[in-house]
Amino acid sequence: MVDLELSEACPPRLSLTALFLRFMRFGVLAFGGPVAQIAMIRRELVEEERWIDSSRFNRLLAVMQVLPGPEAHELCVHMGIRARGRLGGLLAGLGFMLPGLVLMLLAAWAYSELAGQSPILAAVFVGVQAAVLAIIARAVHRIGEHILTSLSLWIIMGATAVATIGGVSFWIVLPAAGLTYAGVRSGRWWLVAVALSAAIAMGLVTQLNATGFAPPPTAAMAATTFALFLAGLKGGLLTFGGAYTAIPFVKADTVDRGWATDAQFLDGVGLANVLPAPLVIFATFVGWMSSGLLGALATTAGVFLPAFAFSMIFYERLERVVEDERLQAFLTGVAAAVVGVIVVTAFQLAEAALANTPNLPLTATLFLFGAAVVYFWKSRYNAPVVLVTGAIVAAAWLRRVGNVRNGSKANIEIRAVRTSARGSPADIRSWRMAALIGELLCD
Repeated sequence: MVDLELSEACPPRLSLTALFLRFMRFGVLAFGGPVAQIAMIRRELVEEERWIDSSRFNRLLAVMQVLPGPEAHELCVHMGIRARGRLGGLLAGLGFMLPGLVLMLLAAWAYSELAGQSPILAAVFVGVQAAVLAIIARAVHRIGEHILTSLSLWIIMGATAVATIGGVSFWIVLPAAGLTYAGVRSGRWWLVAVALSAAIAMGLVTQLNATGFAPPPTAAMAATTFALFLAGLKGGLLTFGGAYTAIPFVKADTVDRGWATDAQFLDGVGLANVLPAPLVIFATFVGWMSSGLLGALATTAGVFLPAFAFSMIFYERLERVVEDERLQAFLTGVAAAVVGVIVVTAFQLAEAALANTPNLPLTATLFLFGAAVVYFWKSRYNAPVVLVTGAIVAAAWLRRVGNVRNGSKANIEIRAVRTSARGSPADIRSWRMAALIGELLCD
């Protein structure tokens, strides 16, 4: 009976065009984040049309949650392979991501053309950035709850956070964390000692380089297409536990190199929360801010490549590969370290937002409101509601309580000019935004 039931669970016969359009429909309806997206795929392909047996779908989902990359997108690729082979998997994945990609490209273009010229948009994004910080804080907490299940994992997370604050590269910390936890799980303490010793030695070398014992660094590298592809690829390979874990890695290779600003980065994350797409689509926005259309496409290709590759390369062996206990232990240690990195990055983004906001009480109030909503309202719509509310309240409150008169407006503009003469680029951008908001409030 069981064999008969399993044999009946198979995809219908579809042309490649029909397959692409079917999964593009999923992409058009992919609002609400990964939980809503996976529920939609389960309802239509498992419960209604029986492309795959329910128990096997559950095992497959568990595998996807271990691997890096957006789970819903990986499920689409896997289902496409079941229907029409690897070409079908490629088309299914492209169909699912295409609507969100097109919308994000349009949003990035509009933002780059209008954000610096429209006072109302400047005010709106003050609220968006505060709301995004609240969403990130909740995401970090939720990811930590799922990953940090033992004292050793908490220690790895804390040690990684300290190392990240100290400037140690995550390419040193993450492998060391994975090997350390694998050694702890297997009782191979020599492996723990080797991993920690190597990480400490390499960390000391990087600190010596940073304090002047190495040749002076060259000028900052330009935002090339290949560099942005690599930035996306790093984020895609290290997306454990959700798209938010890609934030520190994409930020390190774009914002920290001066290719985009912290404010632009937060705005991109905010837009990704309201578009029908995997949340990691924020990388497309950051790529556009760094190098226009080509940069956006390169970053997108990099961040989605692992989601395609794991399913298409390991399709027949995927479940067996992930069931390897040594690999599971290594990936769990890496995931715990990623939590430490994203905690530090979240604080860095919050610090930048607070330093650059033209209205600190407003930003703090919207952050607390957003945090309360995402913590206590269990709905797939909580993030979009927080973002839209923050945008509306920011524009309205700044107009109402700012009460900026002509003299205050002139003072804002004078401070912007003075800052441009002696301040950092971030300060200049901050005061220019303040001047735009001043114009809005004075009109």
